[in-house]
Amino acid sequence: MPSKKDFDLKYKARLILYDRGKILLLKQRRGNGGNFTMVGGTVEQHEFARESLIRETMEEANIKIEPKDLSLVHVLHKRTKKGQRINLYFKASKYRGNLMNMEDHKFKAVQWCPINNLPEEVTETVRQALESYRAGILYSEYTK
Repeated sequence: MPSKKDFDLKYKARLILYDRGKILLLKQRRGNGGNFTMVGGTVEQHEFARESLIRETMEEANIKIEPKDLSLVHVLHKRTKKGQRINLYFKASKYRGNLMNMEDHKFKAVQWCPINNLPEEVTETVRQALESYRAGILYSEYTK
């Protein structure tokens, strides 16, 4: 267990990509949880959050997002026994490229899901972030 002075804090950037009332989700392979999640990942030491998200979007879904098209819409502070994580959720509705699953070892599929009718298998943090965002709440907390 980390001490009070020395704890593990990670930053993640996630994409809420809209297209005609639907959002882009990734279906994880069973070994990775089997749930639906959003495109994105860990912000590396040398990156800012938008840079990380642009990189992850290309690596995971084969699409290009421009920094000017990304707007920060929600911050989720997650605390677990392993450490803490700050998830930054950016919204975009413009992209270029042909959508495809680029990481078959992690994901079964990349698909559009209606924002008003999310699959049951959406991760708890994704569901909380989307509900908070849609309610106009910029910041929320999650403990597991």
